[in-house]
Amino acid sequence: MARILAVDDERAILDALARVLGRDGHEVVRAADPTAVPGMDLSRFDLVLCDVMMPGLDGFELVRQIRPDFDGPIVFLTARVAEEDAVAAYGLGADDYVRKPFGAAELRAKVAAHLRRERRPRSHALSFGEVRIDLGARDLAVGGETVPLTPTEYAICEYLARHPGQVMSRAQIREAVLGWESDADDAAISMQVSRARRKLSDAGADPIATVWGMGYKWQL
Repeated sequence: MARILAVDDERAILDALARVLGRDGHEVVRAADPTAVPGMDLSRFDLVLCDVMMPGLDGFELVRQIRPDFDGPIVFLTARVAEEDAVAAYGLGADDYVRKPFGAAELRAKVAAHLRRERRPRSHALSFGEVRIDLGARDLAVGGETVPLTPTEYAICEYLARHPGQVMSRAQIREAVLGWESDADDAAISMQVSRARRKLSDAGADPIATVWGMGYKWQL
């Protein structure tokens, strides 16, 4: 069972989320006022579901504020389906999104996939010079300093690092990291890789290479 924070200004949506996810034994804490969320103890939650279009504080701005303090999966609930909106969501550190109106089966599958990914047992590490990936702690460090990756950014790095020197297409990365049920497209994967590379570069490492027209590879 997971504890999930659901943020939406429509109480009917919050009630539906609690009812649907409750079937899998999850506890859903409902927040109808997005402005109250930044002051909450987010460490109590395993996953955050967040609407985009909310009065007072929209979902994009809310995620921008809470992402530095919450390292679990963040999934947007949105009626906005334009590609630029999806790319913006991933650019802010979101891990996935569900289009409104959503189906119960799709929502349960996506939540289960993200929780399963977070809980996979890991008992060893991968080391590449100054870059070390602790698979148990889901932590990537450069020179002993942790790089502040989001769950999806970390998962992409881990996936590539498990296949050093192999070129992985965006489709392969999407399926391995987000699962077949994800709505993420190639542009969203490129955005996630770009964010991860920027953080790694700031830490003094450049392990991910672009292979034009094909994808990415771990080059250490």
